[in-house]
Amino acid sequence: MTLLLLEALGAGLIFVAIIWWTMFSGRQGGELPGTHPEEKSTDASPQDKAQ
Repeated sequence: MTLLLLEALGAGLIFVAIIWWTMFSGRQGGELPGTHPEEKSTDASPQDKAQ
């Protein structure tokens, strides 16, 4: 029973380590500005253009 608990704990720690590594291994300053398509929109929304 103890061996099963140790294996479950080890698997949980590996899982958390993988999640932690993927979350915080990106660029030091975050994403570059203007890399997302929604940031490149024009001043008027499509609803404003229809009116």
